[in-house]
Amino acid sequence: MPAPQPAARRTVLKGAAALAGAAGAGVTLAACSTETNSGGDTPATPTAPVELGAAADVPVGGSKLYRERKLIVSCPAEGRYTAFSAQCTHAGCVLDKIVEGQGNCPCHGSRFDVATGKVLRGPASAPLPAVPVRAENGKLIAG
Repeated sequence: MPAPQPAARRTVLKGAAALAGAAGAGVTLAACSTETNSGGDTPATPTAPVELGAAADVPVGGSKLYRERKLIVSCPAEGRYTAFSAQCTHAGCVLDKIVEGQGNCPCHGSRFDVATGKVLRGPASAPLPAVPVRAENGKLIAG
């Protein structure tokens, strides 16, 4: 029985390149991780009423992001408020800012209309869930 032939140099180099490519893909996927921006294990919408702060903090015609509560509140008219979850419906990241009426997802670039919750740009395809909100004694209560 003949002795086994050593692997050709080209075969070894191809295998090394394939391993390096696989490792690089892992790094790329890790960079796309939502861990640092995720909503964690908390629900996308409050399960009990939560006080957000002064109703006056949300200007008429404007919106405010309550990132720690994962909520966006808009005030379309004096004394009227609408609220939506600030957790992206694509991968669960919490929106990080509002620019010109659009909520921004920092993970994959989805954009949402903060007054309606509608998706303006994907990859998200589902709108933000609505959350009941009311003003009570000058404070906003969501949930």
